[in-house]
Amino acid sequence: MTKYVVEFQYNVDREGRQSRHPEHASNLNRLAEDGVLLLAGPLTDDNAGLLLYEAEDRDHLQRLLDDEPYVRGGLVARIRVREWAPGKGSWIAPKHEHGPSQRETAPRTGHSRSPEGNELS
Repeated sequence: MTKYVVEFQYNVDREGRQSRHPEHASNLNRLAEDGVLLLAGPLTDDNAGLLLYEAEDRDHLQRLLDDEPYVRGGLVARIRVREWAPGKGSWIAPKHEHGPSQRETAPRTGHSRSPEGNELS
């Protein structure tokens, strides 16, 4: 699966998109439930929206975009698509070079353990 950053540049303002917004929101919710849409929202300083998808390939993404109510309704002037390979950040689980950390393997007893594994009171 490949991640894509998609920017919609609208040709109408927010008020002009209201007639299609319920269908747009329903579509985004469905895609999020399917695990295809990871994140979406308006850019607050521009008449645009940013969406983060995870799709099989560019053709799959294009089919999703073609089915988007704002696109079908002619409300999007420009779509910019970029493949994205995230590597760092708080949303990305850390990779362990030498297996899981002790914190991850310690039993959850409600008691603290020392670095040597001894139970602390």
